[in-house]
Amino acid sequence: MAEPAEGAAAVRAARKAAEAETAGRICDPALPESFSRPQGVFVTISEYPSGGLRGCIGYPEPVFPLKEALVLAARAAACHDPRFPPMRPGEADRCIFEVTLLTVPESIKFDTLDELKAQIRIGTDGLIITYRGNRGLFLPQVPVEWHWNVEEYLNNLARKAGLPPDTWRKKGASFARFQGEIFTETEPHGDVVRQ
Repeated sequence: MAEPAEGAAAVRAARKAAEAETAGRICDPALPESFSRPQGVFVTISEYPSGGLRGCIGYPEPVFPLKEALVLAARAAACHDPRFPPMRPGEADRCIFEVTLLTVPESIKFDTLDELKAQIRIGTDGLIITYRGNRGLFLPQVPVEWHWNVEEYLNNLARKAGLPPDTWRKKGASFARFQGEIFTETEPHGDVVRQ
């Protein structure tokens, strides 16, 4: 579990890195020593006050030190999320930044679809689906925000991977789950809280 001060530092660093990227500058934020360990992280940028998604990029696996992964994810979420045009300088002042610190994904073992569904905890587990070279991921907070049940979660996860919604029922589909600690601004440049 990250300390509240670490969560706040992560969100502030993500904002600084994104703002620097929109201005064509490099940012190397000062972060606690604990950020040198490898860890997965996602940065989500939302419009304020509508809550509309503006960018979300991250690293589900602990392939980089957290400090490096955080900066890379923030820069990518601001200007390189293929779903959105790059943010313009100053646009971040109208957005909320959220950082999700991830546990290492673990493979879900199951023999039946009922066993698979029984192992998925809405609001706790983020999921990754892999099928025939396609891969999709949702953070733990997504099914809660959309009020999905487990089957809706799995259907939409398959869609996110560019697959038909019933792909999760097919032989050969594999799944991993992970958990996340979510830290978010209450308003642009506002207090950072744990969700």
